[in-house]
Amino acid sequence: MAATASVTSIPRSERRTELREFLVSRRARITPQEAGLPLGGVRRRTPGLRREEVAVLAGVSASWYQWLEQGRDISVSPQVLDAVSRVLRLSDAEVRHLYLLAGLNPPAPDLVPVRRDMCDGLRRLIDTWMPYPAHIMDRYYNCVMYNAAATAVFGMGEGSTPRNCLVDFFADPLFRSRTLSWETNARTVVAQFRAACAAHPDDEGFQAVLAEVSALSPEFNALWAERDIEDQGQIRKELMHPRAGLLAVESTAMQVPARPDLLIVLHTPLPEADTAAKLEWLANGPDGVRMLGA
Repeated sequence: MAATASVTSIPRSERRTELREFLVSRRARITPQEAGLPLGGVRRRTPGLRREEVAVLAGVSASWYQWLEQGRDISVSPQVLDAVSRVLRLSDAEVRHLYLLAGLNPPAPDLVPVRRDMCDGLRRLIDTWMPYPAHIMDRYYNCVMYNAAATAVFGMGEGSTPRNCLVDFFADPLFRSRTLSWETNARTVVAQFRAACAAHPDDEGFQAVLAEVSALSPEFNALWAERDIEDQGQIRKELMHPRAGLLAVESTAMQVPARPDLLIVLHTPLPEADTAAKLEWLANGPDGVRMLGA
């Protein structure tokens, strides 16, 4: 089996074995004291909690929990798995793993409070991507961080207010004037934003962005009405830069599991138009401009 195979691609018999071993190992980590149980002076033959104790604390029958650990073909609900997860003090990643092993769709990852402040590390990431453009968006497509190449190529940070990448795509004259692939990419951009909205149907932040861009762009409204859906991925972009000329890049959108509220967008130069060399030249600043004009 390939190392990159997902949990859902593992044969059911192997998932049952992994489910049993996973629950047993997590159960062994929790002491009765941590679970709020009295010691009772009885010597315990196994570390951690007993199956029966997990069942009582989770509000399920002892036989049902035993069947769960055995990987039997029983009805499993998200509510019960959440109760077991609380008793076993599973992390967010462990809860998703448990869901997958039990054959359910895992819940969306939560933002772990201790990992909210990753700004320094993410800043180093996109600055290391120089001389190629890179930026970071929140879930609403607000640009929260960008490197110097993103300013030189896309004009990010040249305004006085925070930028929203969806609004800029449809309504910013500077971006529109530079983007040769605008019509080709517009449908994909809208379809990807619709997928993000669909994952948070009651989120007022998405509704605010939709209201703003809808008021500014009839083109957006026409594409939104088509109801296309696409996952985040790679997009080819062609730009006509006022100093460097034609640029061809490929943008790749990625998520860091510890920060599911952020999307990292890295731009890689494509072989056409000597793009890599031009991006390096742009990164040199004023000296590079004078050299090109010589």
